[in-house]
Amino acid sequence: MKVHQADIIISAVAPKQYPETQLPEIALAGRSNVGKSSFINTLIDRKNLARTSGKPGKTQTLNFYLIENALHFVDVPGYGYAKVSKTERAKWGKMIETYLTTREQLRAVVSLVDVRHKPSQEDIQMYQFLKYYDIPVIVVATKADKIPRGKWNKHESEIKKALDFDHNDQFILFSSVTKKGKDEAWKAIEDAIDYQA
Repeated sequence: MKVHQADIIISAVAPKQYPETQLPEIALAGRSNVGKSSFINTLIDRKNLARTSGKPGKTQTLNFYLIENALHFVDVPGYGYAKVSKTERAKWGKMIETYLTTREQLRAVVSLVDVRHKPSQEDIQMYQFLKYYDIPVIVVATKADKIPRGKWNKHESEIKKALDFDHNDQFILFSSVTKKGKDEAWKAIEDAIDYQA
């Protein structure tokens, strides 16, 4: 998809604030510093529509981005960020869970993991949660430019093993620096929303 138009339209914390459209939605989930904003910005060819911040854990709402009037990206709060109180984290968890399990427009979740590290407990829980609720999932391993190409396969198989990866799901190695995986990511998203160019 060639993106000419992308805008953040609403930050929501409850279903009554979700956009009232039938447009398909793709949610983006991952740890606080996994590179979610960079992933969004790379996909839409913008420098900073999604704010990348030095302070992880900054997204505290569901941020809906309207892309080409064809779909919404929904950026969900990053998990696993320690500086947030337990009650705050529980509140986010509830908000994310409500969205993921009740939103009919949701077509798939892009689950972002850092290719350099084994998936965290939260990464694994998120993947299992999506599988449990039968929500289509696209696993994107970010920061591929940070490890030598020769080690990509090794890291990929470690991640898949830790997640107990379902081979019907898609796994994409991605780098916002080199744009590796950008086309595959768009293809997976377009397939998920039945996009006809």
